[in-house]
Amino acid sequence: MSAGYEEGRTADSASVGQLLGEVTRDLSTLMRQEVALAKAELQESVKQGQKGVGMFAGAGIAGHMVLLFLSIALWWALGNVTGWSWSAVIVAVVWGVIAAVLALRGRAEMRRVRGLPDTADSVKKIPNALQGNEEKNR
Repeated sequence: MSAGYEEGRTADSASVGQLLGEVTRDLSTLMRQEVALAKAELQESVKQGQKGVGMFAGAGIAGHMVLLFLSIALWWALGNVTGWSWSAVIVAVVWGVIAAVLALRGRAEMRRVRGLPDTADSVKKIPNALQGNEEKNR
């Protein structure tokens, strides 16, 4: 029984209002605990997600600067050998491959984000707990 019941009282002598009050308090406690768990898991997921976002940002900045300076130099060097048009196509293909590799690395980091698995598992157990079947949650 809950600590809210007076000494010597049993569930049989408790009123419906008292029982509903106890259930409401228990549900309130359960919901607060679930929210706290969700916050903790979300913070962990955000930390992991920041790594992937940082990779994407770094890839974008580095790709832009490299593309700007080396592309001009490479285009100029190849232009003397293959012609200006073909040298521009070659340079564009090279930087397209580099951008694809960086994007794949960023995507791999983003896939490592876990989400909220503990909260989802715990929320699935609530219906059994409300019905008094906690043993089904084990």
